[in-house]
Amino acid sequence: MELVDMNILYVGGLPWHRPSSTGLNRYYAIKKVVGNVDYVNTLVVDSITIFQRVVNKLFVIGFPFNAIERFNENAQILFLVDKNNYDIVWIDKGLTISAKTLEYIKQKQPNCKIVSFSPDNMALRHNQSQQYLDCIPLYDVHFTTKSFIIDDLKQLGAKNVFFVQKAYSEKFHYPRELVEGDVERLGGDVGFIGAWEKERCESVCYLADNGIKVRVWGDGKWNEYKNYSKNLIIEGQGLWNEDYSKSFKAFKISLCFLRKINNDQQTARTMEIPASGGFMLAERTDEHRALFEEDKEAVYFSSNEELLEKCRYYLAHDAEREAIAKAGRQRCIDSDYSNEGMVRRCIKMVMGDE
Repeated sequence: MELVDMNILYVGGLPWHRPSSTGLNRYYAIKKVVGNVDYVNTLVVDSITIFQRVVNKLFVIGFPFNAIERFNENAQILFLVDKNNYDIVWIDKGLTISAKTLEYIKQKQPNCKIVSFSPDNMALRHNQSQQYLDCIPLYDVHFTTKSFIIDDLKQLGAKNVFFVQKAYSEKFHYPRELVEGDVERLGGDVGFIGAWEKERCESVCYLADNGIKVRVWGDGKWNEYKNYSKNLIIEGQGLWNEDYSKSFKAFKISLCFLRKINNDQQTARTMEIPASGGFMLAERTDEHRALFEEDKEAVYFSSNEELLEKCRYYLAHDAEREAIAKAGRQRCIDSDYSNEGMVRRCIKMVMGDE
């Protein structure tokens, strides 16, 4: 079957107002690769209620509580499955999708493949829900961007688990043209965009303590460091939409930290920074080194001392820095790290073509 002739039902969070959303960009990629895509949006609003937070917290500490539906998504899936025939039902991190829903799909459309995809570490309880755990054996295929959890997922009952790399969006992550004032508004010498974590905060503070000017786009606990140093600017908010992609060009050096809570070996920014034309200074891992050649397509560090050394060197060597950024962008294109490339490979694996 040609991919363009397929029918897919996509289930996942679709924040239409936030084009930098990885889930939204996966949906757009699927829509571009195949002929017909219906969707069920599991993210109606960005915020969740206090009651939902309490339920989630109780689940994390061990209570078998179900995650709360946000927009009657299970009923929407059943309605569409009754109405249309699908080759694949693709579910992005289906925390609120019930086992009864998946069983109904299998009963109603036995040839339909049910796919679970998540960019998070789904072997860790803080990323799971009771519904997700109940559904694990019912998925035909699991895709994970965490190479080190394949055996963990199989022990939870998963079958046909495949590792796929992170990806970038061709329509969103590309070298933006900077206009007058963009560097002052968004960038600087060294920058980081993302949530607070102890280790990354220590690294940022270490740079500031040693005379490197660092700008952080992030809120929450980052705000406690607003007056830490004259070399550290905490914006107290994230970056979204076009400004997110622009910032990677506006910073001379963009830091790529990995989430320790997820044991990450790569992250979304691994692809997004070089794809956007930015110079990436990332934590050194085997996966990073396989994706981008060290010191030619990206630069890596394994300690705060090495991080400081690399920042000092590349801030003083513009031509080398710009050449590495350009080569990193080209590697994204040559190796097809795009969402469309990733989705195409995933669908072929599901249908047995790879």
